[in-house]
Amino acid sequence: MVGQAHLLGPDGPLRRLIKADRLTSVLLWGPPGTGKTTLAELIANETTAAFVKLSAVNATVKDVRETIQAAKDRLGTDGRRTILFLDEVHRFNKAQQDALLPAVETGVLTLIGATTENPFFEVNAPLRSRSTLFRLELLEPTELAELCRRGLQMERAEASDEAIAHLSNNAAGDGRQVLTTLEVAIALAATADPPGPITLQHAEAATDLKSLRYGRDEHYDIVSAFIKSIRGSDPDAGLYWLARMIVAGEDARFIARRLVILASEDIGMADPMSLLIANAAAHAVEFVGLPEARINLAHAVVHMATAPKSNSAYQGINRAIQDVADLPAGEVPMHLRDAHYQGASQLGHGAGYDYPHNHPDGYVEQEYRPDEVAKRRYYEPTSRDVHR
Repeated sequence: MVGQAHLLGPDGPLRRLIKADRLTSVLLWGPPGTGKTTLAELIANETTAAFVKLSAVNATVKDVRETIQAAKDRLGTDGRRTILFLDEVHRFNKAQQDALLPAVETGVLTLIGATTENPFFEVNAPLRSRSTLFRLELLEPTELAELCRRGLQMERAEASDEAIAHLSNNAAGDGRQVLTTLEVAIALAATADPPGPITLQHAEAATDLKSLRYGRDEHYDIVSAFIKSIRGSDPDAGLYWLARMIVAGEDARFIARRLVILASEDIGMADPMSLLIANAAAHAVEFVGLPEARINLAHAVVHMATAPKSNSAYQGINRAIQDVADLPAGEVPMHLRDAHYQGASQLGHGAGYDYPHNHPDGYVEQEYRPDEVAKRRYYEPTSRDVHR
């Protein structure tokens, strides 16, 4: 098998388990085209256990229960274990996953689940905790080139080194994609006049625009990189991750919402104008829409990445909320209570309140908090804060 040397190399943990036929329930997690299904087929060839394959796309709870019953019968009659390979395990809902749990717990079934989505998001915690997680990595260009050479050998075709390099470098680590593109290149070379080996021109013609992986896991990772790039004052990185999200079809309103949050969380009082610009970009997304609103979003990203940074307001509200949760809730001081309704003055509301506008500077020293938190400090301005 090409790739995944960290799992299948001479001392790889998964290799040792497969060779010893001691595999317990596992989750194979990785991007498309990294060999999850191929690996399951290799396990099927190596094990003495019965091997059953289901796809979560079309399998039902009834199918799962029938598989479990057959596994029980097999174990009871001849002592033979059953391995269930469940492709796209993240497509199973909670009820379907729960139906598997007792059989996995008791060892009636050994589960091999394959998923392109982060199992910490998509697989129930009880099922996940009873399985060993193996992460499959994207294939390196050298590994993809080896796949191409094997494919050429199977098809009895030839290709130039430049063609193989082009196909390998444009498959985004996806073994399935490189083989599919190779098939197109072989067909193009075979129908050329005259037919011949695959050239760089054939490879370029066969290579379409790569589709960007953008599942739930990538969604969270890319937006994290986006926010951290702007927080880190790198406008080029911010624009790159913005482009990745736009090309992948991310909801522009989600991007705009993240920018509005970032404007106060990471820039705040160092550049109060950033919040206005983020809000304007969010409005442009609604008013103009994509693709033109990408320009407004880019404007906001560049401004915010190059703006000075301060999280003093963000830290301040966090400290205040913590005090509200931890400390006694003091009464509103009498001089701050509402004194506008009839009879309020008889209750002492507003007594002693000093109106700031009656003073030349528009400011007067007085206490605005209950005694319980009167000495607490929430807003601690940095040297970058405006009006500190």
